[in-house]
Amino acid sequence: MKIGNFDLQKDGTYIIAELSANHNGSLQTALETIKAAKEIGANAIKLQTYTADTLTLNCKNDDFMVKGGTLWDGKSLYELYEWATTPWEWHKELFEYARSLDIDIFSTPFDKSAVDFLEQFNPSAYKIASFEITDYELVRYVASKQKPIIISTGIATIDEILDVVNICKKEGNENIVLLKCTSQYPAPLEEANLKTISNMKETFGVEVGFSDHTLGVTAPIVAVTLGAKVIEKHFIIDKSIGGADCEFSLDKKEFKLLVDVIRDTEKLLGIVDYSLDEKKQKQRRFSRSLYISKDIKKGEKFSLENIKSVRPGFGLHPKYLNEILGKTSLKDYKFGDRVEKNTF
Repeated sequence: MKIGNFDLQKDGTYIIAELSANHNGSLQTALETIKAAKEIGANAIKLQTYTADTLTLNCKNDDFMVKGGTLWDGKSLYELYEWATTPWEWHKELFEYARSLDIDIFSTPFDKSAVDFLEQFNPSAYKIASFEITDYELVRYVASKQKPIIISTGIATIDEILDVVNICKKEGNENIVLLKCTSQYPAPLEEANLKTISNMKETFGVEVGFSDHTLGVTAPIVAVTLGAKVIEKHFIIDKSIGGADCEFSLDKKEFKLLVDVIRDTEKLLGIVDYSLDEKKQKQRRFSRSLYISKDIKKGEKFSLENIKSVRPGFGLHPKYLNEILGKTSLKDYKFGDRVEKNTF
């Protein structure tokens, strides 16, 4: 499976820097964030494409007020989304600028009109947000565009995840990545349950990644070790600018650390390999082997007094020790001689 030119099977972990609301209302900040994402080694910058009106109603009834200990308590949903939106008129410039820097760019559409709008830019993928996973018609419409579809699963039941995977496949789109996600902002470490990642791949038969809202870089690193092929993390060029998502975003220095450690983690994980290359073969000289620990005359018997398993590894393999003990030497041996198989 490829996202843009990135092959998830061959090229490692696809790292998405989530711009979201971290432009804080400034097009220039958005452009600088894209440049910074490229500089620190992210594979993609991701936008969110919505308006307050495409997400909710301009209503302050109790149902529409944010509460429950979030970062945005006291605002109405409409006020929150109006504050956090990325203006649609910016998109053309953002897409063109990202591509001029050779960094992937795509977006999360929150309704069909956003999908139709984004199609003109031919994005390398589409993202379905956690809270939109239950909007089956949106999922179906996005899948029908035949681009890779990345789906956060933060609030979904296992049946709903199965439903959306099947919806995508019925549309002929099998380029699916499911993201393990805890839809809290920020998310507590103890609620990440990253062991689910390997189970998701087995259960749903698609690529799996991690959309991270925890603080710091530990969780996504662990996710990579558990098989995550896509990592998504909110990125802000400088936390001093503030904004709706600032509190759970990584700044440039932190995100650079994330990218670097993921790349190191990939090197550490490597492949399943029991072979001995030339370097490993050379290192075997420091392993144990059988050597003469006391002079032996021809006709004497080998015993634990005159033969030992010691370093280096140029003598006979230690597995032959019990086979040799009690046998008669066929020649004279000096202290420090290698034991050879044809001499007993």
